[in-house]
Amino acid sequence: MAFFSASVSLSRYRIMDDVNDQLLREAPERLVKHAFQDIDHTADERSFGWVCADDYLDSKWKASPPEKGHFLIFSLRLDTRRVQPAVFKKHVAIAERSYLESIEDPDKRYMPKDRKREIRDQVMLKLRARALPVPAVFEAAWDLRTHTVYLASTNSKVRSLFEDLFTLTFELALEPLTPFFLASRMLGEEALPRLESLEPTDFPG
Repeated sequence: MAFFSASVSLSRYRIMDDVNDQLLREAPERLVKHAFQDIDHTADERSFGWVCADDYLDSKWKASPPEKGHFLIFSLRLDTRRVQPAVFKKHVAIAERSYLESIEDPDKRYMPKDRKREIRDQVMLKLRARALPVPAVFEAAWDLRTHTVYLASTNSKVRSLFEDLFTLTFELALEPLTPFFLASRMLGEEALPRLESLEPTDFPG
């Protein structure tokens, strides 16, 4: 688990809404409802959802429950299919040539825009079906005492995906615990104008 590594990059959040006991009892069921769906046998470009933190192949939490003491531990799994641009370009060229050669009259060999778009879509679909999705897993921990949420990633796209899925799953809004937020909470509202006027400092590399 990333949280047990010697070093880990973390994003922290606070839950902005009130959390009632009923929601906490429903948490495991809500995770399963929004669990990861496999796309190995489809041509889908990507899939994402929750999985067991102890086994990212387990989307039913058979290996272990998400409750760990006063924490709720789970992972965000994101599978993505990638088709290399050069491969796509090659197969589009092959398909377009095959289409033009199928027209018997040389004077009528041209490619309508709609047909060209259709060929590109068909080629992409075929190549995606042949490409294996690449999995990525990001662990999350929800402290049920402080309602602080930790995500083992600082990537902006991963964070955005996590925030949206968390809100969809639990109907709770997250607020990132950024340095600006922490400073404003420590110094109070009267410090906001000074904080907003601060300029970043460039350190010599």
